[in-house]
Amino acid sequence: MLFSQLVDVMIGMTDLMLPILREASEAILEIYSDVDRFQTEVKADHSPLTAADKRSNEIIVQRLAELYPGVPVLSEESKQVEYAQRKGYGKYFLVDPLDGTKEFIKRNGEFTINIAYMDGHHPVGGFVYVPFTGLAYMAEKNNGAYRIKASNEKTELRTRPFYLMDKGIKVVASRSHRDPRTEKIISQLHSPEIISVGSSLKFLLIADGEAHFYPRYGPTMEWDTAAAQCVLEEAGGSVIDAESLTPLMYNKEDLLNPHFIAMGSLLDPESLMGMIKE
Repeated sequence: MLFSQLVDVMIGMTDLMLPILREASEAILEIYSDVDRFQTEVKADHSPLTAADKRSNEIIVQRLAELYPGVPVLSEESKQVEYAQRKGYGKYFLVDPLDGTKEFIKRNGEFTINIAYMDGHHPVGGFVYVPFTGLAYMAEKNNGAYRIKASNEKTELRTRPFYLMDKGIKVVASRSHRDPRTEKIISQLHSPEIISVGSSLKFLLIADGEAHFYPRYGPTMEWDTAAAQCVLEEAGGSVIDAESLTPLMYNKEDLLNPHFIAMGSLLDPESLMGMIKE
């Protein structure tokens, strides 16, 4: 099979991504457990950067270049590509080699590795790994989403159908420091249960049917969400721009995401539209 055909139909991409994710995970965990290597820098945007971020990035970028020569890789921890160049990208990879660096520093295990395969403005492959648990969450467009254990046991992911005004729906949000817009939405729900977790694990909880709803009005970047968005969509959920109510889009001139809402299988979308527009 020609390389171009492989990229177009994504045959075996999950099988190819899994070893990369596991190799990067091993490198991250080695640093996580080594006090002498547990060093933190501060980037220009004041966000933290660790040796684990950098080593994971090196592994992922190198392995993707070996498997998919010529396919661009846009990573949080690589030199950023000017929009004039990347706006012409068709197929490319969007990578966060360590999502949840603050959680890594806190040593609470709530961090992930995110690799998304993009087709223009949309993720068509989502490959997320949780180093602390050894679980992979993998999805390819129109082929479903799966959770894969370290033993390679595979379980299909399905979101949980729900009505927005059901009593006790599980909402992924910070227990504290919620901004007024998030607080306003939560206040309109019927006795919601708040779940707090770091990184792209928020999306994975919904994809796995363990949560329902995640309104996000704080800042996120495209590499924070793309891979997990694909997983959630293939599991039956959605991630929408909180203003336009259309699916979150990528490779914009500004890589900062708009405010968005991620959710499972919502049965009354009219309730959400009414809530947002109020």
